[in-house]
Amino acid sequence: MKTWVAMLGLCLLGLLLLAGCNRKENTNEEQGTSPTSGSKPSQTSAPIDQSTAAKVSGTVTFGGAAPKPAKIDMSQDAACKATNQAETIVVDSGKLANVFVYVKDGLGDRTFDVPSDKVTLDQNGCRYHPHVLGVMAGQTIEIKNSDPTTHNIHPTPKDNREWNESQPPNAAPLEKTFAREEIMLPVKCNQHPWMKMFINVSKTPFYAVTGADGKYEIKGLPPGDYTLAFVHEKLGEQDQKVTLAAKDSKTVDQGFKQ
Repeated sequence: MKTWVAMLGLCLLGLLLLAGCNRKENTNEEQGTSPTSGSKPSQTSAPIDQSTAAKVSGTVTFGGAAPKPAKIDMSQDAACKATNQAETIVVDSGKLANVFVYVKDGLGDRTFDVPSDKVTLDQNGCRYHPHVLGVMAGQTIEIKNSDPTTHNIHPTPKDNREWNESQPPNAAPLEKTFAREEIMLPVKCNQHPWMKMFINVSKTPFYAVTGADGKYEIKGLPPGDYTLAFVHEKLGEQDQKVTLAAKDSKTVDQGFKQ
């Protein structure tokens, strides 16, 4: 009799231990974690041979009469200037600024190290500087407030995590990253509704933003066939194909019109 009771107790203990193990495994699955560790981090591709690297550069233009910049009344905050101008379409002598140019296709499954350098986004004069910014996925953006008033930084992405933080005057810089590629990701300030800018998150380091002269340059590319994308916040996207040989230097210009 005693032997039978002991065996029954051992069976019940075994069932309890089995249920506990199953519950632990299920919890791991629900949280998206593995019950075992030791997964290997993704590795970057072999470095590009700089002795054969090529570059592409050019100028982005605007066809026709440039629209007159809209005036912005910023008088709601005494710390801001009374009036300013919108940066939606910035044209100087036919040259178009704030166009994000990047290699959209042609690099295959290559991966690249994330730069350790931080990219700066400043709030000065109740405006974002720069108006259009490029950064690699995972690269740190350092956000500063150079104004004597509180700002609010609020990205509204489609493919990344949304966040919303206030930054008072003289506050320490905020440091943020975006995990996934996303082009023309809008950023606004809830305190000052005219404050808008765009962050472009690239999975490669091959991108540029046109300056006031409409010029861009992308260098260090391995020889190959590429699709270049020219993206503007208002005027949309234009694509061009280009073939780069070893040590090549090609000019690819692009025009936009409204």
